[in-house]
Amino acid sequence: MTGGTKGFVVLADGSIFPGTIVTNVPDEPVVLAVGEVVFNTAMTGYQEVLTDPSYSGQMVTFTYPHIGNYGVTARDNESASVHAEAVIIRDISSTYSNWRGESSLVDFLNLQNVPLVTDVDTRALTRHIRANGSLGAVVVSKEYELGLSELDRALTTEGRDLVRDVTTNQILEYGSGGPLIVAYDFGVKRSMVRFLAERFKVLVVPAFTKASEVMDLKPDGVFLSNGPGDPAALDGIASEIESLIGQTPMFGICLGHQIMATAQGAKTVRMRFGHHGANHPVSDVSNKKVEITSQNHNYVVEESSLLDTVSKAKVSHRNLNDSVVEGISYPTKSAFSVQYHPEAGPGPHDSLYLFDRFEQLIRTGEI
Repeated sequence: MTGGTKGFVVLADGSIFPGTIVTNVPDEPVVLAVGEVVFNTAMTGYQEVLTDPSYSGQMVTFTYPHIGNYGVTARDNESASVHAEAVIIRDISSTYSNWRGESSLVDFLNLQNVPLVTDVDTRALTRHIRANGSLGAVVVSKEYELGLSELDRALTTEGRDLVRDVTTNQILEYGSGGPLIVAYDFGVKRSMVRFLAERFKVLVVPAFTKASEVMDLKPDGVFLSNGPGDPAALDGIASEIESLIGQTPMFGICLGHQIMATAQGAKTVRMRFGHHGANHPVSDVSNKKVEITSQNHNYVVEESSLLDTVSKAKVSHRNLNDSVVEGISYPTKSAFSVQYHPEAGPGPHDSLYLFDRFEQLIRTGEI
């Protein structure tokens, strides 16, 4: 794509990755974005990734080299806005071609003032992150020296409560029949709500809703959603979930999975560079069946703290790349959770059965 302004991704360790900013920039050199740089290996689904609230506080580097060729459509948004702080790619398509396409990715990002840096050596950047871990960074226009002088703003997600910036501030209702589910919104994706609403009547509630207020709604089950940031920074939320576990069937996904574990005394640890992509192999421990999963997380439940602390908790799923815990079952408390995203937005459909498992738990009491 021709045109654009010289720009730089400057990492917290002083590494500089030059590129071209093709979204709107001011005339003067300026810091355009601040956040943690992660890489995503998905080959499609860039719009769903960028509108996933779980990416709040992060800049997304796509490892697939050619982005934007099918444009964007409002129907594929996973939330009301882009949550990624910046987008970093190798090559942006100057045109888009798809019968569903409504605008270009560049125009979409311009409307929301999210910078897109293209012409970056994303292979080198990804290898740098793999070697050094996810790093804070700033995106600057025109002068890399400005980025170096602003590195004190290059934050990671560690210790940050990013949930309060993405959660709803009111109760929202979806679905028309079936058992009543209360879904905690830690940054819930629209596709998750859609799959739940196909099976249940769903009330989406703010992340800081008290356990007593949830039980006053007389739910048949509780769902803990995905979301951004460090689960260890969410003590207030975890204490409310601790009060709920065992009172009603419960299903957690991603951040919800981590909160469910920490609410019972387990610990989470920060991963070196996390899991971000749509091709992570996970094994169901009970039957050895392998599913290819969509993932986005920088933190994981520490297995030793789980098994030492939480009575009768069982590891139900395990990542086949690095063996980390991907799923936990709590049979005595009618609860289970997974670290990955079964709603497939974007990603494969291998894990949709988990929504059926939640329905079975509610209707029969069996996981």
